[in-house]
Amino acid sequence: MNKAPTELGTKKISALLREYAIPGIIAMTATSLYNMVDSIYIGHIPGDGAMALTAIGVCFPLMNLGTAIGTLAGVGISTLTSILLGQKNYVTANKLLPNLVTLNVVLGGLFTLLTLVFMDPLLRFFGATDATIGFARSYMLVITIGFIFTHLYFGMNSMLRATGHPERAMALTLFTVILNAILDPIFIYAFGMGVQGAAVATVLCQVLSLAYCIWYFSSDRNIVHFGRRIFGFSRKLARTTLGIGLGPFLMNSASCIVNMFINQQLLKYGGDYAIGAYGIINRFSFLFFMVVMGINQGMQPIASYNFGARNGDRVKAVYKLSVVWATAIMVVGFIFSEFLPGLSCSIFTNDPELKALAVHGMRLINLALPIIGFQIISTNLFQCLGMVRQSVFLSLSRQLIFLLPCLYALPLAWGIEGVWLSYPVSDTIAFIVTLFMVMHLIKKLKAIEEAKTQ
Repeated sequence: MNKAPTELGTKKISALLREYAIPGIIAMTATSLYNMVDSIYIGHIPGDGAMALTAIGVCFPLMNLGTAIGTLAGVGISTLTSILLGQKNYVTANKLLPNLVTLNVVLGGLFTLLTLVFMDPLLRFFGATDATIGFARSYMLVITIGFIFTHLYFGMNSMLRATGHPERAMALTLFTVILNAILDPIFIYAFGMGVQGAAVATVLCQVLSLAYCIWYFSSDRNIVHFGRRIFGFSRKLARTTLGIGLGPFLMNSASCIVNMFINQQLLKYGGDYAIGAYGIINRFSFLFFMVVMGINQGMQPIASYNFGARNGDRVKAVYKLSVVWATAIMVVGFIFSEFLPGLSCSIFTNDPELKALAVHGMRLINLALPIIGFQIISTNLFQCLGMVRQSVFLSLSRQLIFLLPCLYALPLAWGIEGVWLSYPVSDTIAFIVTLFMVMHLIKKLKAIEEAKTQ
């Protein structure tokens, strides 16, 4: 049996974060490239590229909602696993995998059924028009059928990191990205499947990766593994994990609502091409956000383990270092957005009208990128420590509480310019609120250390 990852409580923080975050960064960057590759191939479909790319933008809210459902179980269970390993509670930790499978199958199955039944009304609600709904329907039909496999794969990949195997999780993600890049042109162009081919390639890669995860966790040589059954359910564990996962669930749900509303506003003030431009900006910015999420993944097991072991100083140390890394990444994204937007957008489309809209929107939307890294890392810290209410509030604040009012009010005065500017305005407000909450948390962590010396 593998040794428990006790190094999380003893090894130097900077070395630990490099060890755990770099594989996460590579994996999440690969995931971002995974999505970008789809968009690049779709955007260059002869004759249909611009409208097909716009249709994928219409699908963002529905895909975000599917992701939100998956994070309820996946994030909660992986976080709880790290906490339990920090407490050396291996018996309970081994009960989590069967719960992960059951919860994802039930939640994913319900979401799949409802989405298939109400596909067209949902796509219309999220901004599809007569020009784009055919492309959107073709893409989402395949993605929806694969939701259960996608959720299970991402949940088990998180478990690999939580149990001390970040390199294995990274390698598996790289496998899916490379295979997707190979299969995309085959299904899209060679088989003539268009946007539906991109979806088929995506789901197929995730099914293969899931098969590996199930095989890996079936071995009793791993400290966390399946026992005699792959399905299981504990009401107490489900309640705890769903509570921990509520923060990222609400964050992704808020993203769904925001994307829905922004699509409607873009359609109102700029037409179909404005939605396509936002899709390009989203895909580009996603690259930097996913790098920060990789840092989050590296921080999560370290912070959770040490919080479970009552090592407050180590929690503070890994948090501060993570913020520095995340801020540096977002500054790079800011530089590309403000000084090289044309180069960034030309990767996705050759259509001059679509490119011009995307370049202008990118400059405005990403004005506050340098301060977003702090907000993302801080939100994740509360989640890592099992502080559900704080995590939920911060998850909602940036995307919902502050952004939605801006999306409604600013376009009334400035049209589509107001839609773009809503992001930096709400990001700045969220940064200030998060700063005050983090200062309060740091005091609590300091009190933990002081209590140990008494």
